Formats: sequence, structure tokens, C-alpha cells
Amino acid sequence: MSSSPVGLHRVLAPSGVLPQAAEKLDARPGIWPDEVRIAVERLNLDAASYRQLAEAHGGDGTAIRRAVLDIVETRGKMQNPVTGSGGMLVGVVDEAGPDSPLGVRQGDRVATLVSLTLTPLQITDGLKDWDGKSEQVPARGHAILFARSIVAKLPDDLKPELSLAVMDVCGAPALTARVVRSYVDKGTKPVVSVIGGAGKSGSLSLAAARASGAARTIGVVPVQHEKERLETAGLADVVTLADARDPVALANAVEAAGGLADITVVCVDVPGCEHGAVLSTAAGGTVIFFSMATSFSAAALGAEGLAADVTMLVGNGYVPGHAEYAMELLRSEPGVRGLFESRLAED
Repeated sequence: MSSSPVGLHRVLAPSGVLPQAAEKLDARPGIWPDEVRIAVERLNLDAASYRQLAEAHGGDGTAIRRAVLDIVETRGKMQNPVTGSGGMLVGVVDEAGPDSPLGVRQGDRVATLVSLTLTPLQITDGLKDWDGKSEQVPARGHAILFARSIVAKLPDDLKPELSLAVMDVCGAPALTARVVRSYVDKGTKPVVSVIGGAGKSGSLSLAAARASGAARTIGVVPVQHEKERLETAGLADVVTLADARDPVALANAVEAAGGLADITVVCVDVPGCEHGAVLSTAAGGTVIFFSMATSFSAAALGAEGLAADVTMLVGNGYVPGHAEYAMELLRSEPGVRGLFESRLAED
């Protein structure tokens, strides 16, 4: 058997599926000629996955840590069986096969820009340095990258924890910028609403929308302290309070803030926000779903039931140049960096 650039040779069960859809992967450390082995330093769990684990275990850090270890041991990867999502990691290149096209060498500190849901992973330290209370997970072990994986070298001017937090969501601002520019190129400066604007992907998406020519940016947050934090960051023209799970309340809040929005970007990590996103978007507008908590059947059927003429996009996490663009926003927008650093300090 030869290796596959998309990792088919690492799928143990069921046969014939890609690694992301697999129930179990082969995470043994020996690499094929086109693979790369990473010595893991830190995992960044997807926000929706971590929230689900924390709620399922009542915030008990020990139980959360045990659950993550069980998932990785059982599946050979980190894929939450409830949310289906994973996250990504940082580490150091331990060995690069002679046929690997990824352009990294032994000793490079890198972040993987592909999901943990398709990355063979073994944990060797029992996550002993993680208290289970944050999305970022100090860890030791190894991960395997395929020829079609995506990886980025970590910049020297940023702490690895900060780089990891940014790269975890770097697809969001890049796609937001692309969609905003498509409106601007057609002669329309859009109103952009970002639901979950104080979070990682939300703050970057607000910065990207403004930089790409949005006429007005609206940040939607659920609680007062996040409203104050986002107002201090200065990333949105208006910050409004609304529970995104309440469609009418969300639509009213966005409209009062200067909408309905031409573009709505959904960055929250809780389910049930699909109908509100559709209802708060203007006819002919665009909804971009970045949350892994999204039910795409609820989104599609909800738009149908509301007779809503909107285009719905799934943010798949990859846009060419996305990591570089997100880092550029972090460096150039003090509000973005402040939100990220305060979040990391709290974690």
C-alpha cells in the first residue's frame, strides 16, 4: 500500500472515507515519505467543542481532561463526537519525509491549519499540565500531517499561544474580506453584522470588514461586559446586545443599529442562531456561518420557511493567504490584539 496525499492510508475504520469522516485513524509515529511528524506543544480546542465538553461535565476540569484523552485514545484524533469539531495545534517539526511538499524542516515551530478532526494524534503526557479550564491545552505527543495538509511557521514576534489563537480562526477574516470586497467591487459598500463580535473569529471579522470597505460594522454580543469590551476595542461602528438564539430580538437589534445587514457573519459557539442570522439579513444579502455549532439543515429550512432570499456560505476555514492576513490584522489593529490578549490572560 502506498501513501495517499489526503491521508487515506491512515484510515482504520470505516474503509473508503476521508480522515475527517473516519471513526478511527492510525496515529503511529512512523511516517511515510510525504508525511510530516509534529512534536506537539499545545492544542487549541474548537470553541463549540470545548463549550459542549464543559457543559456536559459541569465545568469539572478533571472530567473534561479525561474526556479529551478518551476521545484521542479511542479515535486516534481529537474529534468531539457530539459537535464533530476539533481545533488545531502548535508544535515543532520532528521529522519531515523526503517527499513532503509542505516546505517545513526539522526544528521549525509550526501551527497546523487543518482541523484536529482529520489529524492523526497521540497524547503521551496524560495532559498533566492542563487544568481542563480553557480551550488551549498544553500537551505532549505527536501529530501527523499529510501531503495535502496546511501548515504555517509561527512568527518570531508573537507568543506561540497568541499565534495559535489567531491561526485557529484565520479563515473567518479572510472570507469576510473576500465577500465584502465582492460587494464593493460591484459598487455597494455593505452593512456588515458580526454575531459574536467580541470573540476571536468575530473580532477579526469586524476588523476585516472595515478594512475591506464596509459602510458600517455592527458587533452583536449577548452580555453587557462583552459589549463594553468590544466598544473599548473600537472595532465596530455600533455594538448591540442581543441573544442570537432569539430571532426577532436579534433582527430588531441589528435593524436598530443600522441594518438589516447586507452581510451577516455568524461566529458564536452555541447552537440555535441560524434563524436569527437569516432574519437579520436584508433581502439579497449574504450569511456566512463560521460556527461549528451551526445546523445547516436548520439554516436552509429556516431560510425557506421565512421566504428569505439570502445566500448562505459555509466558512470552511481555508482561504489562500488566510494565516498571513489574520496576522496582519492582529499586528495592525490594537483592538484585535487587546481582545485576544485579554482572552488569553483569562484562560
